[in-house]
Amino acid sequence: MSSRTSPSPSSPAPSDFRGASHPSRASGAWEAPQEWPVPAASDKLSPMRFELWAPAAHEVELVLDSGRVPMQRSDSPRPGWWSVEAEGGHGTRYAYAVDDGDPRPDPRSGWLPDGVHAASAVVDPATFAWTDGDWAGRDAHGAVFYELHVGTFTGQGTFAAAVQKLDHLVELGVDVVEVLPVSAWDGPWNWGYDGVAPYAVQQEYGGPEGFAAFVDACHTRGLAVALDCVYNHLGPSGNYLAEFGPYFTDKHDTPWGAAVNLDDEGSVEVRRWIVDNALRWFRDFHVDALRLDAVHALVDDSPTHVLAQLADEVAELSRGLGRPLSLVAESDLNDAFMVSPTAQGGRGMSAQWDDDVHHALHAWLTGERQGYYADFGDAEVVKTTFEEAFFHADRFSTFRGKVWGTKVDRAKVPGTAFLGYLQTHDQVGNRAVGDRIGHLLSPTAQAAGAALYLLGPFTPMVFMGEEWNASTKWQFFTSFPDPELGEAVSHGRRSEFGEHGWDAEDVPDPQDPATKEASVLRWEELSEAPHARMLAWYRTLTGLRRAVPDFAAADLRAVRVDVAGNALVLHRGDHRIVVTLGEGADVEVEGTPVEVVAQFGDGPAAELLGGGVRTTAESVVVLRVARSV
Repeated sequence: MSSRTSPSPSSPAPSDFRGASHPSRASGAWEAPQEWPVPAASDKLSPMRFELWAPAAHEVELVLDSGRVPMQRSDSPRPGWWSVEAEGGHGTRYAYAVDDGDPRPDPRSGWLPDGVHAASAVVDPATFAWTDGDWAGRDAHGAVFYELHVGTFTGQGTFAAAVQKLDHLVELGVDVVEVLPVSAWDGPWNWGYDGVAPYAVQQEYGGPEGFAAFVDACHTRGLAVALDCVYNHLGPSGNYLAEFGPYFTDKHDTPWGAAVNLDDEGSVEVRRWIVDNALRWFRDFHVDALRLDAVHALVDDSPTHVLAQLADEVAELSRGLGRPLSLVAESDLNDAFMVSPTAQGGRGMSAQWDDDVHHALHAWLTGERQGYYADFGDAEVVKTTFEEAFFHADRFSTFRGKVWGTKVDRAKVPGTAFLGYLQTHDQVGNRAVGDRIGHLLSPTAQAAGAALYLLGPFTPMVFMGEEWNASTKWQFFTSFPDPELGEAVSHGRRSEFGEHGWDAEDVPDPQDPATKEASVLRWEELSEAPHARMLAWYRTLTGLRRAVPDFAAADLRAVRVDVAGNALVLHRGDHRIVVTLGEGADVEVEGTPVEVVAQFGDGPAAELLGGGVRTTAESVVVLRVARSV
């Protein structure tokens, strides 16, 4: 779950769309570093059908540059739908006015080139220039994921600029590029979790055509693409859904206010709005996987949960397209029913994030125990988590104040159904100053954590810049044009951490452009010695994962972790990952060590012993052993 502000059912906006752009910026607010081109409408117009769901409306008008066109209630494909035929084409601006109200963007708007308060634009997927006809897809299980935020991945912050760095990801050994949310939000930059138009692609990134070109470029390099989608709430500025229909309900509460309506009156259409959006990314944009944000906040008491409905329809689309399509859930429930088949009563997700892996590694390596790290920190917790997938599984959670989670049936659920990681956008950006793991640890300790999750039984995920121990922090930033909202976000962020002992001036102001700029990766670091060494280590680990079957094995029943003193040993078939924290040690291992496959540390090279290995300093060593028959 990511930092974001609370949504409101609706937001004020200009009363006329034609020629509208972002509201005026007050002095001291952000200024765009460049002018992004706003596309013109296509000259190739033809009759097309405009459709809108507005079940309680008495009249609806289609608002075009040429004027307003009354729509007819068709009650097709289901009750509450309105439609009309009018001339349009790729880029045509349009909006809808309900009961003589102000024009609003289409709830299914695929393009908002002039901002979230302005008119929608027609998107014609046939205009995308695809060259990935030979792409066969990539299943999520066991793939090396790479979490990427387009706006800070490069200085330009666009899809086109990100394409220029894709070869780096190929050389790193990445299989799936996981893109943080791109759905349109108010302002030029944001983490992406304040989006208000799930179907639209943020224009500053490059709009829908830019995203399609990015996916195509990934596929031509053998990289799959996962897109982070947010269906549990909308952002605070530009959310007009309540003006069209019951998209929200007071039946349930969420951290962001009224819940998305999944099980109340009108929920059939709201569920379709979500499911159709997901299918569109797969079908029209050739995406390979979706990461679903905080699915535990999708409160749904229907006989069939919306996630199960989505899983079944995605499976059907996958069969039709002839390539694997994956759904990766962010879930706080610690219950493998999330990744169990829908036919068995599960949610049908392909995989899920496993924060327990992060917490176990982070707390053990850093010594931090605050907040949700309270029950973590001991090497024995790392052992339990790697062997059982969850630590909080029928165990008491101090942070939650209750017994939490359910044990995983390791005979049925593979380790690759869980994503393991040392860093994520959440775990870095939700810290007060956005410090990365490399800011908290020695390079060797980071290298050790990386070896455990990249060679472990889970589906691994690298957070952008982690692979070279980037010096840049990744901080929480927004760019809301509305001064009052911006001030509320800034005050709220600093007050939140003030309650935990931070001075307000030490917490970066989310609305300050410098906060975003400080989060942009510095690619020149790759050639600098400390960073180049870490990058070489990550490449070694991903190379081993691909080349050695032991490291791709997913059976959790075969996973074993030994703990003795300052040493931890992860068993992976005929290989052992040996970590000695703080100082060296003589470490016993099962089997006879025959080869040091890889090692990272500042002391002398590891020495093989008859029944183990000797390190003289903090180290991580990958061994191959001969086991007794």
